Amino acid sequence: MKIPFLATVLLAIFSSVAVGATNSLQRFCPRFSTSTKITWAAPTNQLPKQLWIYHRLPPQPFPGPLIAAAANLASIETKSFPPSSTNSFFIPSLPDACGHGTVVFSLQPDSGTISFSSTNRNQTTNDLPSEAVVTTRAFECAKRLGLKQAELVPKAFCDSFNAPGTGCGSSITGLFGRGIFLSRILDGISFYGDANNGSDGLCVDFGSGGKIRSFSLVWPRLERLRQSACISPEQIVRCIREQRIIVVPGDNEENYFDRIQRLTTAKAFTILKINAAYGEGIFGEAPTNSTPAQFITAFAEAEALADVGTSKMQVRFVCPIMQSDFDRLIVQKHE
Repeated sequence: MKIPFLATVLLAIFSSVAVGATNSLQRFCPRFSTSTKITWAAPTNQLPKQLWIYHRLPPQPFPGPLIAAAANLASIETKSFPPSSTNSFFIPSLPDACGHGTVVFSLQPDSGTISFSSTNRNQTTNDLPSEAVVTTRAFECAKRLGLKQAELVPKAFCDSFNAPGTGCGSSITGLFGRGIFLSRILDGISFYGDANNGSDGLCVDFGSGGKIRSFSLVWPRLERLRQSACISPEQIVRCIREQRIIVVPGDNEENYFDRIQRLTTAKAFTILKINAAYGEGIFGEAPTNSTPAQFITAFAEAEALADVGTSKMQVRFVCPIMQSDFDRLIVQKHE
C-alpha cells in the first residue's frame, strides 16, 4: 500500500474514525452474503456498561512549568520563548544540504501538543537502551511533564531505521533509535493507534546512550459531556451485516481492496476478540475543516477469523460500540 493511501485509510480509522457518508463506510467493509455465518466467540466481560463522550475544551496557554519541563527534556533554552499564549510557537532548524529544514521544538495549544525532534537524530548506534529501560525512562519523562503513571499505559515500541538514500536525500543506513508510545487512559480505556497516528499520549524516542532523540506529548484539555450505553454483541453483528465497520489495513498492504472483495466470499466470520478504545471524532462522520476534533468518543477494535473456503484470513476491524453511534448509523437509517 502506498503511503498516501495508507495515510488516507488511517485518517478514516483513527484521526476522526471518519469516512464521510455511509456509502463511503461501505468501501472499507465487505458485503457479506446472507448465507455467511457470523459467530460471536469473543469474551465481553472486560467491556464497560457505559462509556463517556468527551468534549475538547477551548485551548489555553500551556502552563509555564510544563513549558520549562519540556524545554529541559529537549535541552533547549527558554530565553527566546515568547510569553505563554494560545498561539503556536515553533523553533525551526537550520536548512540542510538540500535546503530543507525541520521543526526542532513546537508548542501547539490548539491540539494540546508539545513536540521535540533533535537535528542529530539520524545517527546509527548499537548502544540503544532495552525495552525495559525505555519504558522506565519514558515514565520518568511523563512524570517530569506533570503526568501521572495511572493516566498512561505502554501501547507500542518502535525501533527507528534509516534506509539508504541517494544524492541530496542520502542518509546513514541502520538502526538509530528505540522508542515507546504511552497511551493516554480515559476511564480505564486507552486510545486507539499509536503516536504515528497522532493519538493522545506521550511518545519518547531514545538514541545512543539513552539520550532523548524526540518526544511528542498530545494532551488536549477534555471534559465529560454525556454517557452512552455500550451496544450488545447482536448489535455489533448487525453493524457487520449492514457494512458499518472498517477493516483495518495491514502494514504496507498493497491489495487492501482486493482483500475486502475476497472477504465477501466468506462462508463464516467469527469474532474472536473485542476491546473498547478512544479516538478523536465521531465514528462515521467526516471532519468539516482542519481544526482538531471537538469530541473524543469510544469505538470497538476487534479481531475475527474469516473462512473463505480455500483458506482462513485474520481480520482486524473497528466498529461502533456506543448506543448513540448505533442509533445514528443503523436505527436512524431505517426510520
